[in-house]
Amino acid sequence: MEFIGKKVLITGGSKGIGRQTAIEFSKLGALVGINYHDDDNAAHNTIKELQGEGHHIFKADISKESKAKRLIESFVKSFGSIDILVNNAGISDFHPIDQVEYKTWVNAWDNILKTNLISVANISYLVSKEMIKNNGGRIINVSSRGAFRGEPHQMAYGVSKAGLNSLTQSMAKALGKYNIYVNAVAPGFTKTEMGEDFLTDKEKVNLLKDTPLKRMAEPIEIARAILYLASEDSKYTTGAILDINGASYFR
Repeated sequence: MEFIGKKVLITGGSKGIGRQTAIEFSKLGALVGINYHDDDNAAHNTIKELQGEGHHIFKADISKESKAKRLIESFVKSFGSIDILVNNAGISDFHPIDQVEYKTWVNAWDNILKTNLISVANISYLVSKEMIKNNGGRIINVSSRGAFRGEPHQMAYGVSKAGLNSLTQSMAKALGKYNIYVNAVAPGFTKTEMGEDFLTDKEKVNLLKDTPLKRMAEPIEIARAILYLASEDSKYTTGAILDINGASYFR
């Protein structure tokens, strides 16, 4: 795989899977734009780790429609066009239905769906217009095994990822005639900052019982799957959802 001169936008690109994906793309010659929400230090540290020159960072809360639009406008102004979009930005929050107050419940659904699903639809819409002009492109969405197995303590998260899978397949149908490929990866638990923040040591032990590999995924393992879907090696693959969960869940 090589991506020499390809222009890549990664949302949520300053940490975790997004960060590692940015690094891997840069190693293979891509020009990378990293979108992030508010952690300036993480974004600047990540951009320093990218190989080559010409990369940019874009601070924007993409859950807000106007800022999502401005992000794509800024990216195209900086790079001239866009070849690959990785929709990686995502949030989660525990909101068990039998434990939280109504206001907490409503806020969780509102915030998580806006970031994990609606913003992806909006960003993909805006990017697709640019890709149509350029006769093609690749969109890769970062989903989750939680879309399939049920998330009793994070229902909005599971629903957002199930919706993301449906969006992936619907967009693949709609955009294939323009040579735009749309796919998703669905990781199991991965060693990221978000996972570390949410999981207790006991929960980590319990999670490892789900997989015969007895470990979490490394971000680089997810990143390399994303690169495959973004490459010419996958040129008859669109509408796919690639499970990367260490045999912890089958569907």
